[in-house]
Amino acid sequence: MDIDLILDDLVEHGFTIVPQFLESSEVHILASAMQERRDLFYPAGIGRKEGHIVQEQIRGDNICWIDANDPIAARALSQLDELKQSLNAALYLGLDELECHFAAYPAGSFYARHLDQHRGEDSRVVTVVLYLNPEWTEQDGGELRLYLDEHRHLDILPQGGKLVIFLSNRFEHEVLISQRERLSLTGWFRRRSM
Repeated sequence: MDIDLILDDLVEHGFTIVPQFLESSEVHILASAMQERRDLFYPAGIGRKEGHIVQEQIRGDNICWIDANDPIAARALSQLDELKQSLNAALYLGLDELECHFAAYPAGSFYARHLDQHRGEDSRVVTVVLYLNPEWTEQDGGELRLYLDEHRHLDILPQGGKLVIFLSNRFEHEVLISQRERLSLTGWFRRRSM
């Protein structure tokens, strides 16, 4: 992990892509753990608290929240914690914790364009998406579409081991239709709510 490149990209562009954040063996371990925990997954919703609802026409993934002490995800969580510390030291972001879940998108599902902050809250500062899809090709779809501005976007193929990092309040994004099951560890570095 080239932390200087990550920091430079975040300062200059607001996002960065780490092509091989995890080795293929680690990707396999996490993808297998997701399969073993299938009974713990449930349909993801939108909104928060009383406003939380499941709407498959907006979001079609199933999720399972990850505990900070999860032994299966320990290596990935440790590397993400190192990243958080570096972001705090260099950019003074005041990041306190990582909130994350496994996300599984069945074939044919997607997540419509959105921003990773709830209304009236700014505790989510940096979004991280770690892909757990071995041997993913362009034909499999499921790209993360990051809207750079009104007229430009970037489509990112969800290949296993790749990490995408971006400022949560800056980039609207969506998950394009996936042609086969799409797996990720998705989370947010949060600052403590005041």
